Amino acid sequence: MPFALDGPDEMAGAAQQITLTSSDADYIDQLVPVLKDLRSSDRAAQLMHSLDQLSADREAEIERMCNSNHQEFVNSVNQLLSVREGTVNLTSEILSLSQSIQASTERLVKQKRALVDSRGVRQNIDEVNKAINACLEVLRLANQIYDLLAKYKYYPALRALDELRSVHLREVGRYKIAEMIEKSVPETQKLIAKSVMDDLNTWLFRIREVTGHLGEVAFTQTSDRRERMKERVEQEEDDESDRDKVFSRFNFKLNSPVELALDETEEFDVLNNDVLDIDIEFHPLLECLHIHETLGQGAKFRAEYGATRRQQRDLTIPADLDLVGDENYWLSQLLENVAGFAILEKVIMNKTENFRSPADVEEIWESMCKGATALITKNLPAVDDDRELLRIKGRLGLFIQTMETWEFSTASLEPLILTIFEKYAQLLRNRFSDDFQEIVSTDDYMPMAIHTPEELEKVVSNGWFKTETDLVNLSLPTVFPFSQMYALCCIDIRNFLNAIYLFSDDLLQRSSVIDDTLKTSLDELLCDQVCQLLLDRLSSQYPGQIVQILTNFEYFEIACVELQTFLFEARSSTSASGPVVLNATERFREGRKTAEKRIFELVNSKIDDLIETAEYDWLALTPLADPSTYMQELTRYLSANMSSVLLGLPPEIKELVYFDALSHASTSLLSLPLHPSVKKISPAAVATLAADVAFLSDFVDELGNPILKENLDELVQTVALMGAENGDEFFDVASRNRKYGRVDNLNGATLLEKVGEGRDIGGGGVQSPVKTDRFASIRAGFGMNK
Repeated sequence: MPFALDGPDEMAGAAQQITLTSSDADYIDQLVPVLKDLRSSDRAAQLMHSLDQLSADREAEIERMCNSNHQEFVNSVNQLLSVREGTVNLTSEILSLSQSIQASTERLVKQKRALVDSRGVRQNIDEVNKAINACLEVLRLANQIYDLLAKYKYYPALRALDELRSVHLREVGRYKIAEMIEKSVPETQKLIAKSVMDDLNTWLFRIREVTGHLGEVAFTQTSDRRERMKERVEQEEDDESDRDKVFSRFNFKLNSPVELALDETEEFDVLNNDVLDIDIEFHPLLECLHIHETLGQGAKFRAEYGATRRQQRDLTIPADLDLVGDENYWLSQLLENVAGFAILEKVIMNKTENFRSPADVEEIWESMCKGATALITKNLPAVDDDRELLRIKGRLGLFIQTMETWEFSTASLEPLILTIFEKYAQLLRNRFSDDFQEIVSTDDYMPMAIHTPEELEKVVSNGWFKTETDLVNLSLPTVFPFSQMYALCCIDIRNFLNAIYLFSDDLLQRSSVIDDTLKTSLDELLCDQVCQLLLDRLSSQYPGQIVQILTNFEYFEIACVELQTFLFEARSSTSASGPVVLNATERFREGRKTAEKRIFELVNSKIDDLIETAEYDWLALTPLADPSTYMQELTRYLSANMSSVLLGLPPEIKELVYFDALSHASTSLLSLPLHPSVKKISPAAVATLAADVAFLSDFVDELGNPILKENLDELVQTVALMGAENGDEFFDVASRNRKYGRVDNLNGATLLEKVGEGRDIGGGGVQSPVKTDRFASIRAGFGMNK
């Protein structure tokens, strides 16, 4: 078995081992390992020395053996010499072989060293090749990122960058290229973020251009829903069965749960509609959001997006607005832009999570409402036509209903609607005020004649009055007590009511403003433009016109009572309580009383004028055979006035006029003899006065009203007292109460004195001094001064 030769002892052992071999083959087998282990000449010398030592030892042993056995020793010597010779030869061969092996070993070492070197180079080449391939893969991925960016594939580019950073860069982390690429990753991320933001800004610019169209489409959808709702209501009204009339029974409106449920079958996508040519994709925004969230820049992106949208919001509200002309084109454009902007914000909020909060959307919506409200309010003074305001309200109503569909709060727009309504009501008041003034000023103040059924239908359907005769059986032509102005004013009042309620149109249902404004406006129109104008016309000197005005006052009072009931039933605010009271009702009632007084004034004034023409000769010697001319005129006036001019008065008013006129005539007639200028009254003058009073009393008797006759009792009794033969009865209480109970004590005493003074006119003018003293005592008893 081969072994290592590490010292002299080992060489000696090896030499001895070689010699102990049983054959030459074994000897060679033992010798070859030893020769292979020879690395230097010293070890070869050691081996030779060991062999020499072994040879010497053997020779010594042989010599000892030879000493005992010479022959054998000689033989052994010979054998030894042969062996020695062979050993020498073998040694030579060994040395030659050792040199040959040493040379081969050196060549082998060189080859092995070259092999090792080549293997190292090969390994280095393999490693370099792998490194180059890995670096090339990294470069390929890096270039692929930019290729993806060029193709607007931002998220795949970000994924590739993340894969490059987390996987491939680790494989080449020890190389310089990894450091370079690692340093470029933030810049690449910024580039991706910038590119996707540029794409998003382009998208924002595009949607800003289609925002108005989006709002227009949303308005179209609301208009279509309105039409469908109207058709359902009309169809329900045509249905004879009341069981299915849910709209009329529950008063469902647009955007109510029932309406929304019924409209679910109508498929309509505001954001994607081929018919209306609108298609809005949210991929750029969602991709941008996802990329920034992946980069850990979600908060920053939300802030930047919010700032951008606020800037675009500010651009949505223009600096000025033209509300007049072009059928409110600029207002429609403003509202469509606001609606489209807010709808997009709401859709974005619903499509994302934790990106746009409800508070952000509400803040943008409220700010746009505030800006639009301020802009519209600023330009409202330029609108001076109520019909134009109605169109403005219509656009705002469509806008509000559209935004309520998208669950936006429209409470902030109510003040604007109320402002527009107040201006609308004011313009209506101005327009109808002019109409009322023209109606009142151009009226003929004659009972209204109706000639055709159309005129009758129009007057009856618009006026507030009741007729004693059934309209169906009413024969034409016919005449109503009121004048044409009443019918025309009623028509205008109904038109005014319709115009006011037309404005509300579901927008002001929860507000009492419309009720208060309507009541105030009606009061203003009726009081200031109708009642006051009629009152101004009471200055007329024509009793017939005053009578017609009084009749109109009465009908307007009835109309106001009916209007109060109508306004109470049509009240839009559910929170209001109590009856509706129009000040115009009392004003017309007071106007009617004023007209009555005016009639009394005119009649009494005419009576005064007639009585002022009385030319009594209080010192006449003979009485007149016929009633005085003024008395005949007076009775003729009363008769003709009541039968023609005052015919239109209600019976009770007519009686009051008669009563007041006769009372006034009686007082005026009594004032004639009581006038301070009349000192004496002759019996003839008394007889003439008594004849006139009797004529008046007969006229009143013909009227057949005992109450009217009572007005003349004082006059008749006073004149009877003046003509009495025994005037002393007046100073007896019992007789005075029986015969002259209505005669004023002072007036009776005064007239008796004047008549007493005049009794002597026919007898030479000498008056009894005793009688004079008696009247003096009577005056003193009644507290009269002479």
